[in-house]
Amino acid sequence: MTRCRFSATLCLLFIATFASAKEKKDADIVLLWPNQANPTLKLSFGRFSQLAAYEGQLSLESNVLIQNMSGKRIPQASFTVYLLDKSDIRIGTGTLTVTDLDAGQQVKVAFQVMSVGIPGTLRLVARDDASGIPTSTKTVPLKIISVPPAASLKVDGRDVGNTPITVRMPIGNHNLSFSKEGYATGSTPVEIKADEVPGGSITFELGGLSRDNVELRDGSVLQGDVISLSMTTVVVRIDGKDTTYDRNQVRKIILVPRETSQQPIAVQQSTTPVQR
Repeated sequence: MTRCRFSATLCLLFIATFASAKEKKDADIVLLWPNQANPTLKLSFGRFSQLAAYEGQLSLESNVLIQNMSGKRIPQASFTVYLLDKSDIRIGTGTLTVTDLDAGQQVKVAFQVMSVGIPGTLRLVARDDASGIPTSTKTVPLKIISVPPAASLKVDGRDVGNTPITVRMPIGNHNLSFSKEGYATGSTPVEIKADEVPGGSITFELGGLSRDNVELRDGSVLQGDVISLSMTTVVVRIDGKDTTYDRNQVRKIILVPRETSQQPIAVQQSTTPVQR
């Protein structure tokens, strides 16, 4: 009776071990590109199945689930996939391409490759050629010039320095914001295409201020007309309404030159009869 219980235990243990081995064999190979800390793409390679064999070469296929983990659309991404055996020796090389992948979207593609064996691990290398490197990481240098120069530049809300400056721009749509003391702030959209070549430039002309600028100590900027300024208060007219601010609230005031025209002197004619 004791022997039967022992055999049954061994049988259950064997079944559990076999099931675990099968699950491991069928498990996906998951790769995060370009790294685990900040992935742009997640690629889950399913179990490789053999389609054919010819002169020692195996034709393999794997269904790959690709997920865009970035916050931007990827028009095209192309990878060279290296197949490695358990000794980290390369046994096959293939190409994997995905197109039109929106932010957060997943797509399943069939990956076929020739190999001399079933791979144990995989390695990805982004292709930097006509096939298209993953565009969420590809950047193109763009020289940005402002008139006048030395304007503060922000790209998508991020400070990058003063103009003129060369900025490496990712593929996609961006917003450039310019600011310079004494001039009106301005912005312009710019699109960097996947086939953009280095050497491009963009020039932006800042306009002069049309209103006085009052910068408060909390960082806000008021645009209007400074009506009066004293040791204790500043009165600013904005959209026809006068608002009084404590002088201690104000960090800086930029006054716009006003053009004044000389008015002719009005001469009032006398209606008193002239005595002769």
